[in-house]
Amino acid sequence: MSKPLSDKPRVLFICPQPFFEWRGSPIRVKANVTALSDLGFDVDLLTLPIGDDQEINNVRIIRAWNLLGSKKIAIGPSLLKLWFDLILLIQGFTLISKNNYRVLHGTEEAGFICYILSLFCRSKIIFEKHSDSNSYTPKGLLKPVLKVYRWVEKITIIKSHSVISTGPALDEQAKQEANVSQSSEVSNRKFYVIPDTPSSTLEPSNEEIVSVKKSLSNNPEDVIVSYAGSFASYQGIDIIFDAIPTIIQDNPNIKFVIIGGSAEEIEFYQSQLSTQNAAEYVQFLGKIHPDKLPAYLAAADILLAPRKSGVNSPLKILDYFKASAAIVATNTVANKRLLDSNNALLCEFSAKAFSEAIKALAASKQERQHLAKNAYELYKNRYNFKEFTNQLNTVYKNLTT
Repeated sequence: MSKPLSDKPRVLFICPQPFFEWRGSPIRVKANVTALSDLGFDVDLLTLPIGDDQEINNVRIIRAWNLLGSKKIAIGPSLLKLWFDLILLIQGFTLISKNNYRVLHGTEEAGFICYILSLFCRSKIIFEKHSDSNSYTPKGLLKPVLKVYRWVEKITIIKSHSVISTGPALDEQAKQEANVSQSSEVSNRKFYVIPDTPSSTLEPSNEEIVSVKKSLSNNPEDVIVSYAGSFASYQGIDIIFDAIPTIIQDNPNIKFVIIGGSAEEIEFYQSQLSTQNAAEYVQFLGKIHPDKLPAYLAAADILLAPRKSGVNSPLKILDYFKASAAIVATNTVANKRLLDSNNALLCEFSAKAFSEAIKALAASKQERQHLAKNAYELYKNRYNFKEFTNQLNTVYKNLTT
């Protein structure tokens, strides 16, 4: 969908993920382009031909050619992504030949596309690092693909004018890959950490929260325990489903709500729960639009973060902070970037430990309220869209003035 051109400074933002889909990088990209619009930029968002259309002021969404008729693309490196990267590069050349872009801003492997395009124009490059490639465990032909990806990322970091990471661990990785201490060229580069912001800026009303809560349970004595996110292996959701049968044996008033997952993934876990006589205690809601998600999260008594691997902080944690609900999380590197004993109940990564933590928090309303209050304070003071916009503004000011 096109927006009228103006005299504002222009940005070509390249997103090699589906846009818009309910998952980490697309949500982050939406926050990026919305913030850039608020800061006075016109944005051309070049992205995949997969995902829902979005109306964003001063943002023109340009879809890659869908020559293969693809309808979905998996998370992580793949041969299909390589194909689309080539398409994005070709279309990028077309765009820079017709427009004067002040900045080329690329996420993940699109940072390298921006670098190649910059060789043919005078635009500055921003590379945005969203993920830890070590969290993926590719097999077969995808192993060399991942090796190429890591090499491409290293070159991108070295050649970019600014590098944005979503958390301190990714920032450390970026600096190590670029050998900052040994390269004078990179020593002068500016590295930034800009944490994610919640999926939606909307605040649900009390009426909306009460309505959702009633839709999830008619019994006021029930404790609603929810998970929101993808079913990717690094999310660690298997320990949720392994823990559920044990939990409901001890406390049948604990009811589980699972938000996310494809139809096939949901069917798999429903079947698993049925064989354990636990299916009636779990509601699968599928994917919910981010603007509707806040009411569902705020309706929960406990929110789950069973992250298994990786070093980047899960985006869901910020949605959880905003929801002002208690959190049970695994004591893993990724979760501990944002969580500690003041704002979550942390436990070892095992079904038994996760089960015990959920039961303990379900039994203590006072502790749930304490953790929820501390979590919400973090959202209010640090992890919100206004702060996100201010930090992105700093990057662009330093780059374009």
